[in-house]
Amino acid sequence: MSHKSDIAKEIAEVKQRVSQSLALAKSLGADGAEVAMSRQQGLSVGTRLGEVENVEFTNDGALGITVYQDGRKGSASTADLSEQALAKTVEAAVNIAKYTSVDPCSGLADKALLNFEPQDLDLYHPEDLSTERAIEIAVECEQSALAQDQRLTNSDGATLASFEGFKVYGNSHGQLVSYPSTRHSLSCVMIASEGDDMQRDYAYSVNRDFNLLDSAKSIGENAAHEALSRLGSQKLSTQKVPVMFRADIANTIFGHFIAAISGGNLYRKSSFLLDALGQQIFPDFLTISERPHLKKALASGYFDSEGVATKDAEIIKEGCLEQYLLTSYSARKLGLKTTGHAGGIHNWQLTANGGDFDAMLKQLGTGLLVTELMGQGVNVVNGDYSRGAAGFWVENGQIAFPVAEITIAGKLQDMFKNIVSIGTDTDMRGSIQTGSLLIEEMQIAGN
Repeated sequence: MSHKSDIAKEIAEVKQRVSQSLALAKSLGADGAEVAMSRQQGLSVGTRLGEVENVEFTNDGALGITVYQDGRKGSASTADLSEQALAKTVEAAVNIAKYTSVDPCSGLADKALLNFEPQDLDLYHPEDLSTERAIEIAVECEQSALAQDQRLTNSDGATLASFEGFKVYGNSHGQLVSYPSTRHSLSCVMIASEGDDMQRDYAYSVNRDFNLLDSAKSIGENAAHEALSRLGSQKLSTQKVPVMFRADIANTIFGHFIAAISGGNLYRKSSFLLDALGQQIFPDFLTISERPHLKKALASGYFDSEGVATKDAEIIKEGCLEQYLLTSYSARKLGLKTTGHAGGIHNWQLTANGGDFDAMLKQLGTGLLVTELMGQGVNVVNGDYSRGAAGFWVENGQIAFPVAEITIAGKLQDMFKNIVSIGTDTDMRGSIQTGSLLIEEMQIAGN
């Protein structure tokens, strides 16, 4: 499947199966149906201390069908695409629908909101990668890390993964859409030790295009530097100080915001941001723009998982909440219209009002730089935030020493309002593109 003609052929075959399934559901009395199929195949190799630890070939995919009948819903799935298996799967979904309770909010997305002709977003960059070459790259990555310093005594290995696949979605409104995509990544985890002190840390790169990954050498060097910098970690005394989240974990703060404005939490009344539309949530310098149609980006798509057209939007405008994140179902529950967020968000871009990483440290002055978070102590119902953390103590804008075994705590409501600045050191490796994030003050629990 390593060439465009092959994948085009495979997509055409799956589209035919999807059409057959939809026709069959209709013939069995369903008043609405939708079918989604995704397939992924690829290679993942892991090496540790120069030896091959694992080689995995993936080739999986499943077709899922959901049927609607008089407000009732039934779902079933199959990995077997033979006509016989498809017929059984559709029949199973129709039978299940007979026994579920009526829900007036369930059903397909409204036809007027669907995207019937998505454009190409350049998400498909297959790489013909032999197992030998993949192993070479992973070994090179790890070796370049181990060569940095004799205190790098061990490794949790390097992993290279390269996947390609496609998605097909169709429904009884006559929509039948698809797109192919690829995703490549390389990561390395190093362990540094000095005396009784052992620290582990990692570095990674991910891209749609294999040729745009960071070099194996630079990823190894970064992993080595991260692990070495953690040696000699100290605890802090309990205190309130300014806290800066480095760019690669600043996105987690906005992950909690996503949960709080997602339809499911809103209609269940389990979010601290109920009825917050139009309200000031963040400082007025902050605008969060969603850009679903960026070429090659990791979270791009012309339609969501219900086939609804995605569109450019400002989620936050000058600190104020402009829209929730809704699926068709949650929108109906709330008496609103879907926002095209079934399946998640698409490329959030945040305004930066700070400088680069060093400038952000200067702005932090004296306080805590967080580079790692542990534990799940976040409550989206009331906004309570408490997580284990590690990072560095900063004095007068300079990193003084590494810090471990502390807890940082606050209320998400206050943390959002008290964001002082966002840096220009934007991390592009996920769906939330943000630089480092400086919060005016948080509680640190230590000694």
